[in-house]
Amino acid sequence: MTCQYNFSAGPSLIPKEVLEEVHQELFDWHGTGMSVMEMSHRSKQYLPIIEEAEEDLRALLTIPKNYKVLFLQGGAITQNFMVPMNLLNNSSASYVASGYWSKRTYTDAQVFGNIKMAASSESIDYKKVPLYDAWDYAIEDSYIHYCLNETIHGVEYFESPNIKDVPIVCDMSSNILSRDIDINKYGVIYAGAQKNIGPAGLTLVIVRDDLLDFSDKKTPTTFSWKIQSDNKSMINTPSTFSIYIAGLVFKWLKKNGGLVEIEKINRHKSDLLYNFIDASDFYYNDIEVLNRSRMNVPFRINDESLTMVFVEEAEKSGLYQLKGHRLVGGLRASIYNAMPVEGIHALINFMQDFEKKYL
Repeated sequence: MTCQYNFSAGPSLIPKEVLEEVHQELFDWHGTGMSVMEMSHRSKQYLPIIEEAEEDLRALLTIPKNYKVLFLQGGAITQNFMVPMNLLNNSSASYVASGYWSKRTYTDAQVFGNIKMAASSESIDYKKVPLYDAWDYAIEDSYIHYCLNETIHGVEYFESPNIKDVPIVCDMSSNILSRDIDINKYGVIYAGAQKNIGPAGLTLVIVRDDLLDFSDKKTPTTFSWKIQSDNKSMINTPSTFSIYIAGLVFKWLKKNGGLVEIEKINRHKSDLLYNFIDASDFYYNDIEVLNRSRMNVPFRINDESLTMVFVEEAEKSGLYQLKGHRLVGGLRASIYNAMPVEGIHALINFMQDFEKKYL
């Protein structure tokens, strides 16, 4: 049987070992006679699951004690509204647009007050990221928002900003846990789970303690980071099953060497694919080399008429979800943590055969 690989940008691959463990425990978690899906979120059976998930996440990211970890819902897009609700505090905020998602975040925040554009690479079709020293912000701003990795355009920041006078808010949905980061550089980090953490439905928020007291008085209780923090992410029923799977993913990462080891693997995988594309006269990637994402690799065929032929033949070969985003077209391979290096080799082998066939 031909091996199958899913290159979806999200929801995306979950490690096979994790899925196997979920399968084994699905009907009877640790002899309780219950599935995790059936447990009360406040029960003695479930509480250790969410507590261990937070403990393992803190260990992986070396999260300091003065940061709270929240397991919320609504996806990263909901944070487009929750960030200004919790931080703007009748002041101003600056946003950086390095791709579609960060531009949408900026647009969504407009309704909350004085939202400014600090920098944008839209004029060059987001082929590279706006450099930190080009960000135009004010020290009076409540925060600066940017996105660490853009899934559609395939650009990524690889260094953390060295800005100390204004809190940095960062959307890390598509590359969190793919490499080590310095949490202390950020005031708030958030991420939808469906790329590198687990199933859709869970949103992770990491927020520094001193930023919990600025929410607008009209902020609904479930949207208040402070209230969620005070209630250990249980002001309402959390995404219990998604948190359980996320916890297993965290353990899988720890077992396999943590973020230092997974970064080596991710570098290797992306280098293999980019090197092949760059050596080809048939395929190309036009993103600034220094900003090329390790998680989302967009590429094109010089003869655009072959794009859907490529997608269809790839599926017949067991390689799925390679069609580029509808806004930009082309092709895209998302190669998150759970994508094994064998999947990259399978993709490259197919690309070689396809090139020979249609060149």
